[in-house]
Amino acid sequence: IRQFYMRKVKFTQQTIHDRISNILDKFPRLDDIHPFYNDLMNVLYDKDHYKVALGQLNIVRKRCDQLSTDYIKYLKYADSLYQCKQLKRAAMGRMMTCLKKLHGALGYLEQVRQHLSRLPSIDPNTRTIMITGFPNVGKSSFINKITRADVDVQPYAFTTKSLFIGHTDYKYMRWQVIDTPGILDHPLEERNTIEMQAVTALAHLKACVLYFMDLSGQCGYSVEQQISLFKNIRPLFLGKPLVVVINKIDVAKLSDLAPAEQAAIRKLTEGVDGAELVEISTLHDEGVGMLKEKACDLLLNHRLDHKVRHKKYEDIQNRLYVAQPKARDDKVRDIYIPESVAKGREEGTFMNTDHREKLKMEKKYLEMMFDVEDMNGLNHMDLREKWDLADDDWKYDHIPEIVDGMNVADWIDPDIELKLKELEEEEEQRLEEEAVEQSNKKEVFQVDSVSKMAVKAIKEKIKLNKLVGAVNTSRASKRKKTKLMQDAENRQIVGGKLARGRKRTRSEADFADDPEGRSVSSFRTNSAKKHTDRSASLKRARTSTPMAHAAGVKSQLQLERGARLKHLKYRIQSKKSKKGEADHHIPDLKPKHLYAGKMNIKGKRDWR
Repeated sequence: IRQFYMRKVKFTQQTIHDRISNILDKFPRLDDIHPFYNDLMNVLYDKDHYKVALGQLNIVRKRCDQLSTDYIKYLKYADSLYQCKQLKRAAMGRMMTCLKKLHGALGYLEQVRQHLSRLPSIDPNTRTIMITGFPNVGKSSFINKITRADVDVQPYAFTTKSLFIGHTDYKYMRWQVIDTPGILDHPLEERNTIEMQAVTALAHLKACVLYFMDLSGQCGYSVEQQISLFKNIRPLFLGKPLVVVINKIDVAKLSDLAPAEQAAIRKLTEGVDGAELVEISTLHDEGVGMLKEKACDLLLNHRLDHKVRHKKYEDIQNRLYVAQPKARDDKVRDIYIPESVAKGREEGTFMNTDHREKLKMEKKYLEMMFDVEDMNGLNHMDLREKWDLADDDWKYDHIPEIVDGMNVADWIDPDIELKLKELEEEEEQRLEEEAVEQSNKKEVFQVDSVSKMAVKAIKEKIKLNKLVGAVNTSRASKRKKTKLMQDAENRQIVGGKLARGRKRTRSEADFADDPEGRSVSSFRTNSAKKHTDRSASLKRARTSTPMAHAAGVKSQLQLERGARLKHLKYRIQSKKSKKGEADHHIPDLKPKHLYAGKMNIKGKRDWR
């Protein structure tokens, strides 16, 4: 029992250790992930709170390990089994108390886990196009146009509240396009969680930035405010290709603005290397494809220049070797041109109109040849058409199969299928006739003389037993009847029954009323005779009446069913050890020595 308690404490500690270790390993470590995800988790979940929650789990894990070590040592040197049980209870209770203190941390981590599972999968190192700007300037409409993303588009601000990602193809390469929430023009400290997601993406992802502007004023912000926001977040664009996008040109174009505003907008791209200004309309798909191509080309050139300027390029270049073939001799080997081709070129007939028509006819002929379909549904070339035989009708004859130098067809009867069919019909007819004969034939059993004598002896024995039983029955009934009559005389029973409600004085009263003054014995004899006749008539009447338990029963089937139910009821009573229908005693089904103690996970109680 001591070992059992020690194993129980150790198992509980190991289970807690494994579960908490699994949680700590599955959650990302902020120091080991990309800076983009690090800052994004800080914006969404508060990095300090996240680290404190994971630290609490780690402390509880270590505390449970220490408790298990200490209490196993105590259990090993306990004085009695009772003390072992108390130590086991104390160890389990202290571990459970530690786990209960993790309620808040586990609830917070569960919310973080659910939110992390809903975040888009963003690759910080792949080719990326990032869209930014004020709210409601057409960023989500653009990503819906060039990708298969389905971002909600509404005519009010902050429809997009988180990062959305879509994918597009350009020059046989996969590109990810990120739609960021709208950013307002105010200091960094005053920005909320929605805006900080966009700022985090702009700060950490190497991408081509598309800054969207709306000159029509439908977004609710003036051109000056949009220019001011651009200057405010310009440090986030350093070292990245930039495209200033003028959207909604179907409502207001750049040329419709005042010269001062036009100059201010054009001045945005002057201070950034490789920055361009593009006008589009997502409503009418005007300039959308051109903007996508320009952004992708800018990013490809930027990535190529960055690789060339990097030191790693020089290291790789020094390790590369381009092999050049060397001449093995001084012999000049010119290009070989067939004579027919050279002659056709000189005459001008090679690859001219007639030659092309000839090639087309040959191609059609080959297609017709391959258009032949066999019995398996496969197309193949008809090779027999070109066979050179004495008779053209022989081309499509069946090829004989040769086995051991002999033609298989010579050994096959041409009428074999017809004969086989007749043979099968004859066999079926014979089978039917045999079935009819078997059904009409009666089974006759042959009994030998010994068996007959044995049967005869058994029958005689049965008759003899019946006769002996009848004789014994009649003798027993006579003895019983004589004894009953004697008891009736002694007890003054009338007709085999006690005279109910009458006293012995009845005979004396009858004797007193008798005018002839007969004796009591003679009166009793007559009276007994009279009542004996009456009882005989009653007995005959009772034999014709139905039995008491069959009263009210319609048929014999119903009577048998009632008997079966009665037997079933008695069987249930005997199974429950009942003495009868009135036995309502309830035995003790829950003895204390088996059901005392704590209940485990499987629903069983440990009473040791």
